[in-house]
Amino acid sequence: MAILYDTYFVVALSFVLFLAILWRYDVHGMVLRALDARADRIRSELDEAKRLREEAQALLASYERRQKEVESTAQDIVARAREDAKFAAEQAKADLQNAVDRRLRAATDQIAAAEGAAMREVKDKAVAVAIAAAEDVLRGRMTPEASAARIDASIRDVAVRLN
Repeated sequence: MAILYDTYFVVALSFVLFLAILWRYDVHGMVLRALDARADRIRSELDEAKRLREEAQALLASYERRQKEVESTAQDIVARAREDAKFAAEQAKADLQNAVDRRLRAATDQIAAAEGAAMREVKDKAVAVAIAAAEDVLRGRMTPEASAARIDASIRDVAVRLN
């Protein structure tokens, strides 16, 4: 029985007995089931993480599309506002030019009317002065008989022209 005093043999025998006990009570099955359960849990967590990652990527892509749409819309709004402002400026310029043209025409018309009135007034005064001068000249040279003859001739001349 010297073999029982050999430490290697005793350790080997203890190890084999330990394994037999483990086998008998199905410890390896429990360990395998625990490892399988843990592997399943890890696998489900990985699947969940993969699903969440895909959702996050889809959400990110959606937000990026929305951002591009919003930027495009903003650029369109800015471009439209610039066009509207340019059109409004051109319209205001045209309206101002029209108003200036109208006022210029009105001023020109007023000047022409004032010129016409001044010309008529000058002509009227010239006629009045000429009549007064002619009257003075005629009074000084004309006798009453010659004056009556001239009036009669003028009346006949008017009668001929009216008929």
